[in-house]
Amino acid sequence: MRRFWICSILTTVAVFGALHLASAPAAGQANSGKARAPKGKPTPRTADGKVDFSGVYQPPGRGPGDPPSKSGEGYSHNIARDLDPDEVPMQPWAKEIFHKRFDEDQSKDDPEGFCLPMGTPRTAPYPWKILQTDKLLVILFEGNVHSYRQVFLDGRPHDPTVKETWWGDSIGKWEGDTLVIDTVGLGFGDGRNNRAWLDADGHPRTNRLHVIERLTRPELGMIVDEITIDDPGAYTKPWKVREVSQLAPAWEIQENICNENQDDNGQNLDAQHLISLPSGIGKQK
Repeated sequence: MRRFWICSILTTVAVFGALHLASAPAAGQANSGKARAPKGKPTPRTADGKVDFSGVYQPPGRGPGDPPSKSGEGYSHNIARDLDPDEVPMQPWAKEIFHKRFDEDQSKDDPEGFCLPMGTPRTAPYPWKILQTDKLLVILFEGNVHSYRQVFLDGRPHDPTVKETWWGDSIGKWEGDTLVIDTVGLGFGDGRNNRAWLDADGHPRTNRLHVIERLTRPELGMIVDEITIDDPGAYTKPWKVREVSQLAPAWEIQENICNENQDDNGQNLDAQHLISLPSGIGKQK
């Protein structure tokens, strides 16, 4: 197990790999172009009448005709891209560490740049897929080492053993046509480490993070995710973002490997940056 973990960590991308990946076209996108689902088609439903969220979707904010953001960035770079800076209620320490990560360090220690998972509620600039049954909704991500997320719909409570994870423990319940997803067990410590960020810019998340999502599908061609970020460890009050993802007709998610950045001699150019990881793997004496 330890060997597998070390090998996983050593498959890193370049220092700015996360920034590069955020701007590069996804493999799934290359085959199908920017196809767009026809507008105004009715919301698909399962046999029991529930909204059916199944399908492959373009990353939020990156579909054809999607409006630009206030910050000029995608959600993968800035989860608060549609908000003014003063609408993100960061505590003083959170503002300080965000400034260091984004302005001073230029996101060089972004955890995704070391092939670590994005985590809830961070998004990636790659297609993603939903598989839905009456008891379980699974989200498959093309990017970020093919991570997946489970949302349990069978009425179970939260699992109290799930603590300090990237994706958390997610349970869903229906409120009419809205699927309300409650996620706990997130974050790592006080958020000052580099295990998980909310985005590539460096908005922090702590182990007090609690995420509520209200997922709707107003028509065939889109999903709307209204996200409430409640993290009293880093923010003075809960705050919300709204992400809209377009259906990607005829698309399938494809293989996408997070790999190390090697020179001509096969040496990992990024090993020196592994000292920023909590475990200190790769630290040179």
